[in-house]
Amino acid sequence: MNLELSELKSFLVLAGSLHFRKASEQLFLSQPALSRKIRRLEEKINGPLFVRTRRRVALTEAGCILLPKARRLLEDAEATLAATQAAVEGKAGTLRIGFGIASVAEILPRTILRFRKNYPDAQLEMRDMSSPSQVAALLDAHLDVGILRMPVAHSELISVPLFRERLVLVSSAATSYRAREGLAGFREKPFILIARAVSATLHDQCLDLCRRAGFAPRVVQEASETVYDSELSSRRSGCLFGSQFGGTDEGAGTAFP
Repeated sequence: MNLELSELKSFLVLAGSLHFRKASEQLFLSQPALSRKIRRLEEKINGPLFVRTRRRVALTEAGCILLPKARRLLEDAEATLAATQAAVEGKAGTLRIGFGIASVAEILPRTILRFRKNYPDAQLEMRDMSSPSQVAALLDAHLDVGILRMPVAHSELISVPLFRERLVLVSSAATSYRAREGLAGFREKPFILIARAVSATLHDQCLDLCRRAGFAPRVVQEASETVYDSELSSRRSGCLFGSQFGGTDEGAGTAFP
C-alpha cells in the first residue's frame, strides 16, 4: 500500500493540534472524514498513530516516528511541485544558449546578469558555436536559443531580431585608396574574411559587396570568429569587414570608407 499525501497532511494537522474538531476545521473536513483518513493510514502501518480518550488525543510511539518523516515528505512534495511549475513557466530548469557572433559581447554579459536577477532558479548553459552548428543544434533540440546572424532559412525555427550591425571596412590608416571609389578603391588590397563554415551569412555578404563594387577580393586568410575579431583589433594583416556595433571604432590606424 502507498502512502497518500492527503493522509499524511491530515496526520500532521491532527498531530499539531491533538484535537479532532480543530484539525477537521483546519482541513475543511468533517470529523468523520478526518477519522477515516487517519484510520486508513493506521491500517497501512498495521498499528495506531494516536491514543484516543474522551479527554485527550496523544501520539503513540509510531506516531512520533512518523511525524518528522511525514513533514519532510510533504515539504519535498511541495518543493517538487513548485520547481516543476516554475520550469513549465520558464522560471527554472536549464536554458541552453548558443552564441558565436563577436559583436554579441556588447549585450550578452548584461543580458545574462538581468536574466539571473529575474530568474534566480534557472540555470544558463552557454555554448560558443558557429552559426551553422547552432542551427543544427536547434533543429536537433540540443539548443534552446541561438544567437546568430540572420536570415535563418529554416521554417522550423523562429527568428527574433536582437540588434543591428553596421558593416564597415577596416584597414590600416597607412593603406592608400581613393575615397571617391569607395569599396572599389581596395580592389588590389589583401582581404581577411570570416570562414564560411563559421558564418555563411557574413562571408557571403562580404563577397557580394565586393562583387557589386566590381571586383573579387584577394582573400589571403579565412578565420574563425574569434581569430577574425582579434585580427580586426590588430588591423595589420589586411582589409577586413567588421561590425561597428561589435566594438570597431574610428581610432588610430583605422580607415572607414
